[in-house]
Amino acid sequence: MDVMTAVLSRRSAHRLVEPAPGDQEFAYLLRAAATAPDHGRIRPWRWILVRGEGRTALGRCFAEAALAPGPERERIEAKTHRAPLLATLVFKPATDHRVPEWEQLAATSAMAGSLMLLLHARGYGSIWRTGRFTESADVHRLLGLLPGERLLGWLYIGTADEEQPARRRRPDDVSDRISVFAPEPVGA
Repeated sequence: MDVMTAVLSRRSAHRLVEPAPGDQEFAYLLRAAATAPDHGRIRPWRWILVRGEGRTALGRCFAEAALAPGPERERIEAKTHRAPLLATLVFKPATDHRVPEWEQLAATSAMAGSLMLLLHARGYGSIWRTGRFTESADVHRLLGLLPGERLLGWLYIGTADEEQPARRRRPDDVSDRISVFAPEPVGA
């Protein structure tokens, strides 16, 4: 699949089933995604892969953090079973580096976007999920986040369980978002 096709046909997949990439395939794709622009090659991020029983433990932690009763608790716990792989993105900025934190976050976002395109090109589906549990101290503790790290969200990954063909998006006209700088002539 060429890059333009990948960009124009990638969609967030809401229902994901096995297979998902294994640890080695994920690492292979991440090596390529990590070539995204990153001023200073800081790589201010890390991934925590959550599969199998880890999804159950994470769902339980979500429900406990929400203090949810009965059926609501079950609904919250089930969220972590929407995909076979929950790739958890942790932002760990280098605070003592000349590259500002906002630029490190932009580099992290570029890497994650590249990873989603690579997954799509390999036939996997994914969807980016965030929410209140990214801020939960209980979730941070369960996942082993260190001081100064931020949980950005989860990339739910698997094979799309949807019967819709990959259609190319029709790009919007964004010409109103482009301007050309033309300085005043010097000495005019």
